Amino acid sequence: MERDDADCTLASWAQFCSLSNELLGGDGDLSVGPRLAPVVADLCTRGLATLVRDYFLHSLEETFRSNAVKKFWQHFYPYCNASAADRIKFCVNEHWPEEIISRALEDICLEKSYQEKCVRVLVHALQSFEDRTPKRKFKVVDCSSSLMPRYQLMVSSVLLTTLPLSFPEILNVYFKKKLEELNIIMAGSYESDQLGNNEDFESSNTFDWNSEMDIDGQVSGGSSLVKNIGKVVHDLRCLGFISMTEDAYSSAIIWLLKSKVYELAGDDYRVPVLGNVKKWIQAVPLQFLHALLSYLGDSVDYASGSSGLKSPLASRPSSFPGIGVPSEALLRWHMRLEYFAYETLQDLRISKLFEIIVDYPESSPAIEDLKLCLEYTGQHSKLVDSFISSLRYRLLTAGASTNDILHQYVSTIKALRTIDPTGVFLEAVGEPIRDYLRGRKDTIKCIVTMLTDGSGGNASGTGNAGDNLLEELNRDAENQENTDYDNHANIDEKQAWLNSESWEPDPVEADPLKGSRNRRKVDILGLMVSIIGSKDQLVNEYRVMLAEKLLSKSDFEIDSDIRTLELLKIHFGESSMQKCEIMLNDLIDSKRTNSNIKTSLLKTSQTVPGQEEAGISHDVLDATIISSNFWPPIQTEDIVVPASVDQLLSDYAKRFHQIKTPRKLLWKKNLGTVKLELEFEGRSMQFTVAPVHAAIIMRFQEKSSWTSKTLATEIGIPMDSLNRRISFWTSKGVLTESAGPDADDHTFTVVDSMSDVNKNSTVNERLAEYQMTEEEGESSVASVEEQLKKEMTVYEKFIIGMLTNFGSMSLDRIHNTLKMFCIAEPSYDKSLQQLQSFLSGLVADEKLETRDGLYLLKR
Repeated sequence: MERDDADCTLASWAQFCSLSNELLGGDGDLSVGPRLAPVVADLCTRGLATLVRDYFLHSLEETFRSNAVKKFWQHFYPYCNASAADRIKFCVNEHWPEEIISRALEDICLEKSYQEKCVRVLVHALQSFEDRTPKRKFKVVDCSSSLMPRYQLMVSSVLLTTLPLSFPEILNVYFKKKLEELNIIMAGSYESDQLGNNEDFESSNTFDWNSEMDIDGQVSGGSSLVKNIGKVVHDLRCLGFISMTEDAYSSAIIWLLKSKVYELAGDDYRVPVLGNVKKWIQAVPLQFLHALLSYLGDSVDYASGSSGLKSPLASRPSSFPGIGVPSEALLRWHMRLEYFAYETLQDLRISKLFEIIVDYPESSPAIEDLKLCLEYTGQHSKLVDSFISSLRYRLLTAGASTNDILHQYVSTIKALRTIDPTGVFLEAVGEPIRDYLRGRKDTIKCIVTMLTDGSGGNASGTGNAGDNLLEELNRDAENQENTDYDNHANIDEKQAWLNSESWEPDPVEADPLKGSRNRRKVDILGLMVSIIGSKDQLVNEYRVMLAEKLLSKSDFEIDSDIRTLELLKIHFGESSMQKCEIMLNDLIDSKRTNSNIKTSLLKTSQTVPGQEEAGISHDVLDATIISSNFWPPIQTEDIVVPASVDQLLSDYAKRFHQIKTPRKLLWKKNLGTVKLELEFEGRSMQFTVAPVHAAIIMRFQEKSSWTSKTLATEIGIPMDSLNRRISFWTSKGVLTESAGPDADDHTFTVVDSMSDVNKNSTVNERLAEYQMTEEEGESSVASVEEQLKKEMTVYEKFIIGMLTNFGSMSLDRIHNTLKMFCIAEPSYDKSLQQLQSFLSGLVADEKLETRDGLYLLKR
């Protein structure tokens, strides 16, 4: 380059710098443009187009930093520098941060708008030079076309590199406040639709949104609000805060949606809420997004070819109220909001699932909502983990009664059967409950009570209908009737192909050892039996409870018991319930036999005048005649009854022997009930008591006062038993107790008047309650545990011998050894749990001891 040429270049460059500074420093004066064009053309001719572009952008950056950026961030410094407590005061302010955001954006956008005009001046100069150079010897087209994008990138870079950390938080607060204000505007029409006719939902909301959200015309509350929000979003996007802005209003919409889900769901589980949440999404957030996207120019019709690649999930949707066919962007928002609504409601219901199941079946709507949510999100494992944790913390504790645990387990089965009919997740949830119940001694008894008692196992008789397992027995009976039809239907080849086409694999949470879910059936009774380990144990417990119930009856009404037995036979088989059926037949025969014997005895008394007056009438006696070989062992206690009663029993037994030869009656005099009427000075009191109580009080007909020893001898029971039983009459005020000749020999005297009875019964009211509780604890039939202990006694010598020879043995080894060698009568057929229970009894009796899981002889 020659010297003169270099001087001209320097002169042109100096002139370009001067004109650029004049252009950028001017207050809206663009008159420099005509003077700038020839200078730019001269520099481009010399090949300095790139240098021109870079210098101009650098000058723009310096001017933008000094004139716009610094002032822009100064609006937000008071909040950024404030403490946490002071920031709360900012947020409480009604007009914050709307005012500062609007003012700050207005100032910086005004400066940016002027600089964009300056950029266009330079672009025009470069394009003019290019147009005058037809041979395009100097390629400046790249510089002119890249100038505006480079400027936009510079603006975004400068703002993001100087961004205060609290600015995203300020944007989040702004959008939360504006959306909450918008939701309040729309709440009136939406809630009136909810309270009014639901069929008018679509039409009414369409009208409201079309009138209020018309962004092109009317000035209403909703329209102006969306315009203001849209302007802020547009300005922020122009400054390069595209992702930050979308994140801010997205999080605000999600926050508003979450609040609405919590508001609608609450703690009321009797009303479905998922449908209302979905309607609200279409009524508020989607309408706002539709208006916002339309304002920003991002709303492209779904059918338009300019929408680009579409998601395979975004199939052509139906129209939304007030929107019509949505754009793809709006459709993606709809899918996103619905998924979050499903997930939020799902998490809320899972966190309260324990309470929901406690209220089942009243809480069925909440269960249905949860089912739909899990089908949409597929997060079943979250339900399993959370619910198991709640069970272990709130239910499977020493303070919870076995009845409560069983009721909750039954409700859990029914609720989860609704959510997952295949039972895959019930297996995981139910296993901790079953393991815990196996360690409770009264589990079997409570299960049998739930099977047979209409109150669901509650002593108060106020159990939920959902807790009563009799309905499950009825359901099994209905299924049994349809078995043949189902079997034939399954043979249909066409149906088999349809079933194979609809086959789906088990979820990953499924236990592979349990079999395919297509073969799995959620059977409540089967799950209950699995807790016990064997249906034989349940049948034995039922047999004992049935015996106690039948022996305590004062009449022969057993229709409900027969119905229950028939249902149990369907589930457990007729052979298992054969002894129970014989027990019920005994009561039916007893009713008929009683009638025959009474008729026969009545004819005899009429034939022999004066015989009935000599004793008690035969009409007062109803006998339950049992076949002892088929009943559980009966608890017997020998007592001496009064002569008149003994004569009545003798006459009855003789007549029975005549009718049922060669069968004879063996009276269990301690069993049954006696109805007494005691008279005091013309007034009477009625009691229903056990035979031993009747025998005690009837002795006072002979004389008014008895000592403990004499009375015990007369009745034939031990002293301690007499003292325990006679306290019933003292608590009722019928007898009075006084010191006797010996310290342990008290004197009991019958009262003379009714006033004495009332006085004594008032004094002894608490004692009466205690006595009745104690009497209820006495059983007329040997319990299953007592029977098991008696049956296992024959194996005690085998166990002692094994431990003598081997020193110590584990439970499994003892069990297997007994099964191997005890094959003669009586053969060993007990379960591992029964053996463990028996060995625990030997340990309690200090015959054995345990050490590191091994049993050994006590030394």
